[in-house]
Amino acid sequence: MIAFRASAAARGVSALAPLVLLLAGCATPSGQAGYHPEQRSYLVTADPAAEVDAALVRAGERGTRVLLVLGANWCHDSRALAGWLATDRFRALVAERYELVYVNVGMPQSGDGHNLAIAERFGLTDLASTPALLVLTPAGTVVNPASARSWRNAASRSESAIYDELLDLATRPA
Repeated sequence: MIAFRASAAARGVSALAPLVLLLAGCATPSGQAGYHPEQRSYLVTADPAAEVDAALVRAGERGTRVLLVLGANWCHDSRALAGWLATDRFRALVAERYELVYVNVGMPQSGDGHNLAIAERFGLTDLASTPALLVLTPAGTVVNPASARSWRNAASRSESAIYDELLDLATRPA
């Protein structure tokens, strides 16, 4: 906790942050259970379909896959998944094995969905929760159709479980 206090102070974060996190049912960044980083990566972009298409082309050129994350900044689980993907460990995996694309889908479960044609393009016709995570071959084949919708609990998954699943999906036959 001392290391967290020192680094937190350097970032302007209260030294009480670890206590607040623990009382809220989360843990500190020291690796205790329940901790997850958060990132707001679901920006509204001009042409997200073109971004997906470009990622598919890059994946074909590099011999990788596309990691398509459909989520929203309002969603705790979407922010948690994006937070993990922004860490050094996950950035290395993504750089080696994936082309990462975030698509803001708004709040489809309340009728305020955005960019749902992208989800539908890859077989997610009823996007009832966020985030959804699709792994695509360069040809656009979905590698994980059974688990694509299962990420709505991303905030409660462990770093290792997420990493292991993404590593598996990077090499799983389509």
